[in-house]
Amino acid sequence: MATKDYYNMLGIDKSATKEDIKKAFYNLASKYHPDKKGGDESKFKEVNEAYQVLSDEKKRKEYDTYGQTFNGQGPQGGFGGFGGFDQSDFANMQFDFGDIGDIFGDVFGGASPFGGRGIKRGRDISLEIDVPFTESIFGTERNVLLSKVSTCKTCSGTGAKAGTKLKICTICNGQGKVHDVKKTFMGSFQTVRTCDVCRGIGKVPEEKCHDCRGNGVVNSREEVSIKVPAGIANGEMMRMTGMGEAVSGGTSGDLYVKINVHAHKTWKREGNDLSITHGIKLTDALLGARHIVDALDGKIEIDIPTGASTGEILRVRGRGVPHIHDKHKRGDVLVKLDIHMPKKLSKKAMEFISGLQEEGL
Repeated sequence: MATKDYYNMLGIDKSATKEDIKKAFYNLASKYHPDKKGGDESKFKEVNEAYQVLSDEKKRKEYDTYGQTFNGQGPQGGFGGFGGFDQSDFANMQFDFGDIGDIFGDVFGGASPFGGRGIKRGRDISLEIDVPFTESIFGTERNVLLSKVSTCKTCSGTGAKAGTKLKICTICNGQGKVHDVKKTFMGSFQTVRTCDVCRGIGKVPEEKCHDCRGNGVVNSREEVSIKVPAGIANGEMMRMTGMGEAVSGGTSGDLYVKINVHAHKTWKREGNDLSITHGIKLTDALLGARHIVDALDGKIEIDIPTGASTGEILRVRGRGVPHIHDKHKRGDVLVKLDIHMPKKLSKKAMEFISGLQEEGL
């Protein structure tokens, strides 16, 4: 009897992990289940057979080595117990549903049928602010007015009227969650959802807050102070934890701020270095000189070396961009020399240059 290709049955390759095997099986089992419209009982049996072998380390090793298993199952021994297969058989199988709740989203409307509830989280919000080049180098602060859902300041998010207490929710008996039973083609599953009345808190106000009507959150306009750190680059995103929208019975989302840095007319940023092109006269290049450069944070003295050339870079250490994680460390200033060649020469200058030519210079 020809060896069955269990990997091909599940649509996976031989390097598939346990999780890959599990996901492939549940997808195909859902597709071919006999009680589902368009199901295929023979295909369902095949994928189940393949799964029983490949999900077991010992059986899989035997199958990979010999093309069969040696415990009464496999290509030679066959699989029994499928003659009277029905929906209850599938529903009673013991599976590890750990991380595969999303596979059943089409069956359960996106909710996991295996219980558990996460902490609710408010919506993240984002905005962009424009920052001049110099302020991006040395840091700045902006106050921005945001329209968002915020925690009610009157009741501090409890939803209760001042002076009143919270009482146990009678719908969920203080558990914050409600158990439901969902019936599907694979059997009945118990699901867990957040209580709609107390919104997962387990308690409800005896009297509702007048401002938020018991919701604990309100629509508001709030001024937010944004500290732009020194050394931030164009296009970088700042994350302000908990400054997004609030949600009743959960944690607030985050505020994301994108920084748009305006270009400078003379200075450019190269990593943590600042660069500028500095024009000098031909005589300064030949004889050397001392120049003053107007930096972003004050003046810098540079020494033009004798015999300087166009494109030569003079480095001034520690006057560049502050490191964003350590403001005490800074990059360097790079001064790129640009020698201005005279377009017209006087007779005296021509005679001088002719003399240099005769010297072989």
